Amino acid sequence: MTEQPCASAHTHEVYAVKFAEHPGGTRGEYFHGSAAEPRGASAPLDYFVWLVRTPQADIVVDAGFTAETAEKRKRVYHRTPSAALAQLGTDCSAVPWVVLSHFHYDHVGELEAFPNARFVVQAEEMAFWTGRFAARGEFRRLIEEQDITRLVSLSLAGRLRFVDGSSELVPGVRVHLVGGHTAGTQVVSVATARGTVVLAADASHFYGNVCDDAPFAIHTDLAGMYGAFDLIHELASGPELIVPGHDPEVLRRFDPVAGIDGTAVRIA
Repeated sequence: MTEQPCASAHTHEVYAVKFAEHPGGTRGEYFHGSAAEPRGASAPLDYFVWLVRTPQADIVVDAGFTAETAEKRKRVYHRTPSAALAQLGTDCSAVPWVVLSHFHYDHVGELEAFPNARFVVQAEEMAFWTGRFAARGEFRRLIEEQDITRLVSLSLAGRLRFVDGSSELVPGVRVHLVGGHTAGTQVVSVATARGTVVLAADASHFYGNVCDDAPFAIHTDLAGMYGAFDLIHELASGPELIVPGHDPEVLRRFDPVAGIDGTAVRIA
């Protein structure tokens, strides 16, 4: 049986915050095997970070990427992740925890914006990206070298919180190792007034991954990706509270934050 957050913690709010996009992707690029058909169908990506607003502090999930990386990788960049969060009133210098779902370039690029945070990572993720296979072509292209070296420096400074599996950050906010997409991909479950929200990040890029049992094209472990789908469904109070990592549909399914339509929505 999955351990559920305690009932007293159902006061957290959850937001998805867009900072960039890639309108030119196709289904053939992003879905695995037969799920990629029709291969030429449009599959645009939105790039998000996520905000968990607790009574004590704001917790951030992922750190996006910089303008320099956006230019290098030809992404449409609207604002820094920290600037997008500031539109919701988040003071990034006061954030105590930043959960890093995994170490791909689009999730760990703006760590300096959180000078007083500790970064929550799965031990398996750090081990992989400092290990023997990280430099191999199909893995190496998904990271930026300076991001990995920065994470190593943060580890030496004692600013990484390593997790092996599942861990509770504050009552009602938990991280869970799922793997699949990368060796140490983790998702975040949050107890809210609507039920348990699961921020899937890249364990499910699109609704069409987790909801249609259709794996994403990039993975280290295909069976692990299917297992991630199972755990996400088990953790969430309902499919409507599963939040994929890159689907533009997120901005249409949830209520926009007044005054910043197109940038942020409130999940719960």
